[in-house]
Amino acid sequence: MSALSQRPAGGVVGQPLPHESAALHVTGHALYTDDLVGRTKDVLHAHPVGSPHAHARVVSLDATPALAVPGVVRVLTADDVPGVNDAGVKHDEPLFPSEAMFVGHGVAWVLAETAEAARLGALAVEVTWEPLPSLVSIHDAIAAGSFQGGQPRLLRGDVEAALEGAAHVFSGETEMAGQEHFYLETHASLALVDEAGQVFVQCSTQHPTETQDIVAHVLGVPSHAVTVQCLRMGGGFGGKEMQPHGFAAVAALGATLTGRPVRLRLSRQLDMTMTGKRHGFHAQWRVGFDDDGRLLALDATLTSDGGWSLDLSEPVLARALCHVDNAYWIPHVRVNGRVAQTHKTSQTAFRGFGGPQGMLVVEDVLGRCAPLLGVDADELRRRNFYGPGQSTPYGQPVRHPERLQRVWGAVLTNADVARRRAEVDAFNAAHERTKRAIALTPVKFGISFNLTAFNQAGALVHVYKDGSVLVTHGGTEMGQGLHTKMLQVAATALGVPLSRVRLAPTRTDKVPNTSATAASSGADLNGGAVKDACEQVRDRLDTVAAGLLGTTAADVRVEGGVFRRLDGLQEVSWEEVIRVAYSQRVQLWAAGFHRTEGLHWDSTRMQGEPFKYFAYGAAAAEVQVDGLTGAYRLRRVDVVHDVGDSLSPLVDLGQVEGGFVQGAGWLTLEDLRWDEGDGPTRGRLTTQAASTYKLPSLSEMPEDFRVTLLEDAHEDGVVYGSKAVGEPPLMLAFCVREALRRACAAFGPAGTSIALASPATPEAVWWALEAARAAGRDAGHVTEGAAPAPDQPAPDAPALHPRTEADAREQTPVHP
Repeated sequence: MSALSQRPAGGVVGQPLPHESAALHVTGHALYTDDLVGRTKDVLHAHPVGSPHAHARVVSLDATPALAVPGVVRVLTADDVPGVNDAGVKHDEPLFPSEAMFVGHGVAWVLAETAEAARLGALAVEVTWEPLPSLVSIHDAIAAGSFQGGQPRLLRGDVEAALEGAAHVFSGETEMAGQEHFYLETHASLALVDEAGQVFVQCSTQHPTETQDIVAHVLGVPSHAVTVQCLRMGGGFGGKEMQPHGFAAVAALGATLTGRPVRLRLSRQLDMTMTGKRHGFHAQWRVGFDDDGRLLALDATLTSDGGWSLDLSEPVLARALCHVDNAYWIPHVRVNGRVAQTHKTSQTAFRGFGGPQGMLVVEDVLGRCAPLLGVDADELRRRNFYGPGQSTPYGQPVRHPERLQRVWGAVLTNADVARRRAEVDAFNAAHERTKRAIALTPVKFGISFNLTAFNQAGALVHVYKDGSVLVTHGGTEMGQGLHTKMLQVAATALGVPLSRVRLAPTRTDKVPNTSATAASSGADLNGGAVKDACEQVRDRLDTVAAGLLGTTAADVRVEGGVFRRLDGLQEVSWEEVIRVAYSQRVQLWAAGFHRTEGLHWDSTRMQGEPFKYFAYGAAAAEVQVDGLTGAYRLRRVDVVHDVGDSLSPLVDLGQVEGGFVQGAGWLTLEDLRWDEGDGPTRGRLTTQAASTYKLPSLSEMPEDFRVTLLEDAHEDGVVYGSKAVGEPPLMLAFCVREALRRACAAFGPAGTSIALASPATPEAVWWALEAARAAGRDAGHVTEGAAPAPDQPAPDAPALHPRTEADAREQTPVHP
């Protein structure tokens, strides 16, 4: 067992503690970025001048009328930028563009004494537009050949030969929508400039260092002239990894030019209109099976809808390609990836970061092909699990594949699936208009940033003369409990009670050059850095304590704030050791650092070992579907998830539950819609409020929700043997979609293969179950999708046509 993962007896890690700010959250005392405005004097408010067109050139912009609006102080334009007029790390996102690329694209910002004055001022700015052709849907972009960035390929084996030799080959398409982050706190920044010209930005950001970088280059100043602080976020989910930078830069520019603090906070409608979402994906695929239902080959092209600029679209696509296998061994793989450029918001990171999109492809393949193969879908999945000695298509050995079998078996047992499935069959036989179904799905998700350089973190630990401890680390708190875990790590590493440790806000002038709190790596990276800093201090204190106890440092142990000899004959308090250490001029603070070892990745070849480990999980969902309306109920969910040796079990349980529900929202409820017509509102997001964008609520929660953390799951080489938990649980929700598919199929004859749109809204479910009914009416003919109504989109995939030896090995057509 590595020193990093070894857990001492009696430590605070592993205790089921509440979130460190839980009381502040529920009482309303927790401060967020925008709460600081009321504590700041003479604040100006910013509002954008947004484009009414999906794609248009700015012919002229006259700010004079805005300056006549009472309260308006200044209008910011490209001419005001002293540095680089760009807010993107790919240098493809002008902060003040001369060409609007989506509806709502801000081409100027108005500063005023009040938010309302700024809004009215923005309306008064006169802009002359030259509308240009626009591509709104991913299908438009594919047809036009509109792509951006690299086009990676993941390749293993000989796909064509494997498909030629396969007993069964199927082809089809899978399409999935994006998802709005809908964090409770919208994007917010508050910028101030001091007497020396130093810029201080309070920002709701997952990546303070990158926010600092963008603000500095927009202002044309070095990074040391800009400090970014993040108190906490009211949710992030990836939406605040890249997207805050431009808003922070606008606030900082305004503060620099006016000498007054500038607040930029987006209303909910502005936030939904202006900021990126989860990438929608389109996949075209062919798949081959042998007679036993084992996967032989997968040939697929994945196209993501990147929106108007690259943002994080390339790494999102790379992770999608790396997760198209999910938990399954596929000997021959060829997956091509590309990013479509459309005239919509620049799509960005979202919990799972492409992993869910890639995994949904193979889950859709298995769910649709199982009936055609005559194999139960759950058994088809289990039969194709990774086994010992097998590697992913990109060459990484799959460690601990037996955990797939363990979590799967535990779900089958915990959920009593065999008995309940018999009950479901009896229910379905007795009810013509209502059907139930149970489905299981697995998760194998790689943990680490795909870009190896990002897998590093820092921390700063101060021990004060009274024995109290202050910890600062590079991770940000967005409600996920990272700070809670870091407090537990620090208390454990120092051997003191949790009450002795406090966490300071995340600041770039305390811990520099940090990576984003993303990729589920926050606890792994920052926990390693905090532990390193604490152990440096501990090593010094052990020497001091050894002198007081009359022994050697190796013979000293500390627990609960008391240093003891190994034989237990003598002890001395933490406070006394600190007092003596200070008098002896022993350094009582340390800077910690952690880098994830063993990673390597060649992005040009899509080969290497980009992940430290895989997180495993499995879930079973039972649903009930109304055959008249397509409405459904999520009756019960059972989850078994692998978090290693949990640092904080209560926090991890919350993450599993929350991730699952958010995943179910993406797959079944949340339906982003843009106006794709040719009228004046083309490209407008029509679902720009909670009134039109359906989010999971208490009524969509599983009626019976049972979550279990896998036992005896220590992960060596990670802080205190834990595993990441932020993203993997989201993909457990695949079981809900698969249960809906099976319930729809129950309305038709045995062997009916169902194409189910994503999101599987009640409307989409009705079309799928109506297709199953049609299959029953058309004896001997399997129909994958009912003909859509004139105003309805086509299902997300075409008919599947199985190919067998008797089919003379003809190429299976793919129908648009």
